[in-house]
Amino acid sequence: MKRLTLICLLLAATFHLHAQEKEKTPIGGRPNIKGDLFLDFGFNLLNNRPEDLNTRFIPSRVVNVYYQTQLPLGENSGFTFNPGLGFGLEKLAFQGNQTLIPDPAKGGNSSQLVPISDIYGENIRVETNTMALNYLDIPLEIRYHANKNDYNSGFRVAVGGKIGVLYNAHSKITVTDSEGLTQKVKNSQDYGLSPIRYGVYTRLGFPGFNVWGYYGLNGLFDGEQGPFGTEATQFNFGISVALF
Repeated sequence: MKRLTLICLLLAATFHLHAQEKEKTPIGGRPNIKGDLFLDFGFNLLNNRPEDLNTRFIPSRVVNVYYQTQLPLGENSGFTFNPGLGFGLEKLAFQGNQTLIPDPAKGGNSSQLVPISDIYGENIRVETNTMALNYLDIPLEIRYHANKNDYNSGFRVAVGGKIGVLYNAHSKITVTDSEGLTQKVKNSQDYGLSPIRYGVYTRLGFPGFNVWGYYGLNGLFDGEQGPFGTEATQFNFGISVALF
């Protein structure tokens, strides 16, 4: 996740500098480039989950990297259609030093929630315990611009939806035993996760800074393949900055 985010940042910075060379930017303004490159930062919560599937708030983070183009809907109407493409990089951190592992009773593509001590033994210190969910997302939104003469300035609000394909899921665990031996384990599995996600979202603010929220409409897990047969859905929210 960190490596992918760094690559996206470097590509965005390169494109940003190249665009500034081609188009002059007004003092205090943004490059006159059609569309937006958003970096979203936020938190990942689970709705409709059993109590045993609690997550830790701060470590359950979200980073989205989206490029969205801008298609005006009528001349100076204030409305645009903004399709896009990007990456949704999310983490879940379960409470009580627990993690997901396959559940043999449900088959290979499944998961159950177990204490990490059941895997690595007692008398261990858990230093890292997160689950990464990485998606290729297609966001689609209708955006209203308060400044109908210049869509690159002024307040705006957007509503839309996105569909995503899960391309990687893995747990990352670091434990140290009583003898000081540290193990760092990254385990990629399907975990019974739904391969497709979809939901609705909103975004509001100004061209350079927004607040946003996403509400998942389908379950995080595929049917009852997740722990406790949960039908938990995702809820994300946070802030975003636009690089251009």
